Amino acid sequence: MFAFSAVLFYRSLYHSIRWNGRLIEISGSRGVGKTTLMLQKIHEINSLSAGKALYCSLDDPFFYKQSLTEVAYEFSRIGGTHLFLDEVHKYPSKYRDFDWSAEIKTLYDKFPEIHFIYTGSSILKLYKGQGDLSRRKLNYQLPGLSLREFLQFTQIISLKPLSLDEIIQDHASLSKDIIRQLRIIPEFRNYLKTGYFPYQSEAPEQYEQRLKNSISVILENDIPAVTDISFETTYKLKKLLSVIASSAPYTPNLSKTRNELFIADQRTLLRYLFWLEKAELITILSRYGKGNQLIRKPEKIYLNNTNLLNCIDSRHDIGTIRETFFLNQLSNSETVNYTETGDFMVNNKWLFEVGGRNKNPGAEIKNNFFLALDDIETSYRNVIPLWLFGFLY
Repeated sequence: MFAFSAVLFYRSLYHSIRWNGRLIEISGSRGVGKTTLMLQKIHEINSLSAGKALYCSLDDPFFYKQSLTEVAYEFSRIGGTHLFLDEVHKYPSKYRDFDWSAEIKTLYDKFPEIHFIYTGSSILKLYKGQGDLSRRKLNYQLPGLSLREFLQFTQIISLKPLSLDEIIQDHASLSKDIIRQLRIIPEFRNYLKTGYFPYQSEAPEQYEQRLKNSISVILENDIPAVTDISFETTYKLKKLLSVIASSAPYTPNLSKTRNELFIADQRTLLRYLFWLEKAELITILSRYGKGNQLIRKPEKIYLNNTNLLNCIDSRHDIGTIRETFFLNQLSNSETVNYTETGDFMVNNKWLFEVGGRNKNPGAEIKNNFFLALDDIETSYRNVIPLWLFGFLY
């Protein structure tokens, strides 16, 4: 095993961001580590040239009165080059029809010497602001910790990420190499319960309560901040999430669900599901490729990750936990769709079934068919350890 300081831990996304871009958006669910990622970059910049980078949390009371424009002007005057803006969707607009996106667009044009890096909720992609930043910004999505990142974050071992092609082609030797270095199954079990969000090292006994608080903030503050919904709609979103959690993977009966929640029409229900997915509380599994899922009936609905599953309703069977983990880890970089001949179709190419160690691999081995099995350490034939898919980022 390798031991090292937690200060050395960087999310894999950190090294993928083109930090020389003049306008960078980093979005992600609440609690995944966006602020920490920015502070690490600020430390790097200021260690080379003090005072060049500045951090501003836009939900700070300072911005109740002060504007971003005033801050940027003063920052430019003293020679600043990198302005980091956290929680942009919480910024109180100072002028009618001139929101944070319009102000940042103006600042981008007015101060060419400044790099603007901002973070916000994962539902920023739903935001239709007054300023069109799409042609200027570099957009990055920060997911929760992968199993690989969890092992590094908790100072257990540092290993490089794997591509899905590497896992498909060389899973036997890869799994053997990893288990020679650590007992992976116990760590995998810990990850499934409290490994997705990077605050388990701070008062681990409060992990579940912190996660519940994050869910409440997402539903009560983050979604309303970009969708302008009523209190009654927020209440319906909570009930809808509870319905999904109680029977995940949830095979939706849209008419029944509408009636239970007193939702007026099917399109409204689909819009609610769309919001919950963009907020990274659920994952919608469709038989179709990427596209406008707002108008399509989902085939199955999962909670976004196993930590949410354990937090909202811990009574789920192990099969649901396994499928949720597989879908969560692959959805970050691959296209995963519903299929009637297995559990998941990945990249319209590989068919996967997910199960326990006693699941029969079958007599006939097909080049595009694999079993992702729990409670095993190494691979054989077309069988891949489920935990190995936690090394994709």
